[in-house]
Amino acid sequence: MAETTSNTEIDRGIRKERIGEVLSNKMTKTIIVRVERRFPHPRYKKVVTGYSKFYAHDEKSEAKVGDRVRIRETRPLSKLKNWRLVEVIEKNADAAPVTA
Repeated sequence: MAETTSNTEIDRGIRKERIGEVLSNKMTKTIIVRVERRFPHPRYKKVVTGYSKFYAHDEKSEAKVGDRVRIRETRPLSKLKNWRLVEVIEKNADAAPVTA
């Protein structure tokens, strides 16, 4: 039963994962991901939507603006970058093709 987890999880521990939308990919190998969080307001109990921005490492520059992506926590890569891109879940269908 203890062998059900992979070796990488045992070595590294459990890493946080988030799913969000790419806001920007203008930096080299870096994307900015907006993650949505819905929670009830502490006093009024109305459901509120909160947003957080994360800087994530995108080695192959595969994520484009508007894509839904999965990011995973990692060691600090720079002052602001503590996340890396795991996968592009859904491509943005509204993105206009780039003509060069």
